[in-house]
Amino acid sequence: MDPLDVLTNLDKVIPYYQAIFSADEQRVIGYEVLGRIEHNGNIQSLGPFFQDENVPDEYRIEIDDYIVHSAIDEFLKLKDPELLLFINRDANLLMIDHGESFLQILLEMQDSGLNLKQIVLEITEHNFNGDTEQLYHLLTYYRTYGIKIAIDNIGKASSNLDRIGMLSPDILKIDLQPLRLTSPSQSYYDVLYSISILARKIGATLLYEDIEVNFQLQYAWKNGGRYYQGYFLDKPKRPFTNRDECKDRLKQEFQYYISAEKKKLERLYHFTESFHQRIHQLISKIGKQYDDYNQLLKELSIQLDDCCFRIYICDEDGFQQSVNIYKKNGWEIQPQYYLNNWSWRPYFLANIMKMRYDKKGFLSDVYSDIEKGDLIRTFSYPLNKDLYLFIDLSYEFLYDQEGLL
Repeated sequence: MDPLDVLTNLDKVIPYYQAIFSADEQRVIGYEVLGRIEHNGNIQSLGPFFQDENVPDEYRIEIDDYIVHSAIDEFLKLKDPELLLFINRDANLLMIDHGESFLQILLEMQDSGLNLKQIVLEITEHNFNGDTEQLYHLLTYYRTYGIKIAIDNIGKASSNLDRIGMLSPDILKIDLQPLRLTSPSQSYYDVLYSISILARKIGATLLYEDIEVNFQLQYAWKNGGRYYQGYFLDKPKRPFTNRDECKDRLKQEFQYYISAEKKKLERLYHFTESFHQRIHQLISKIGKQYDDYNQLLKELSIQLDDCCFRIYICDEDGFQQSVNIYKKNGWEIQPQYYLNNWSWRPYFLANIMKMRYDKKGFLSDVYSDIEKGDLIRTFSYPLNKDLYLFIDLSYEFLYDQEGLL
């Protein structure tokens, strides 16, 4: 619609609210404010209006401020001190007056009973064109009043994790819309994993948004999401959604996820135990016949041809004590890896210590192999107190095993 229709029909502008649900309580913990306008008998989103840079900044700020006033007035009528109100703000517009006008609105509403600890300011980091350090100082200043900070739309566009880390938000909102694609790239999952690690490091809560189907909710539950939002759970509406609207449904969904995950972990445990016994028996049978590590690996490659594509031996400091035995068309020797050091790999030394004290082999998480590009797992096995065997299991083998991918 024409921006002028928005500006000349301020009385038709209204806030809508989309509920945000928590994993721990299975109930609504807050609402995101979304701008709407009644036009020709229909309710239309004001998203295009706010995103249109041809609309003068002062007009966008005026409409935004009007929606915030209306939303807070209605929010206060709930009289629930546990609820949060999520307010979107364009960081570029916010910095025009260094955030003063927005803060004044909130401070004025304190006289009406607003607790600023219930306000969550949402900004989109990758749209910000200004000085990140100045934005950081503003957000830090807001926090002194108890205002929480959320970074929005992470995962939807290119996000700078260093800049997000610097801003130290309380909440990271991860967009799960790309999961609706037929086959999202592995790099997308890797980015989400990196974001989850970052959230843990900076003490931020993960909020997964744009959840439109069940498997997205399951992904969010499995990958550290405490808060959830999306059409699958609740659409933007007026008035506010009842806090226990989805409680029974979420309990039922979570119970299904828990049961499925426990079964998967049980299968993983049994596979690990079984594969450990297989390797243990092979080493007990053929290990003493070979003084040369490379000969041992050749024999193992014959015995493990059905499941692996790479085998090698390292010492406890990560220095490779053998060549690679690598399966391409057939098995071949890769001598260039002899004495390479792998201690720089994440968790390598921690895994060595685990094997040293448990005296058992174990299976890694799924990860992308640098050389093949496939999803694989590595089975690690302690040969003795100084040497450790590494067996890379192929994608094809894992695919045929239930629950290993």
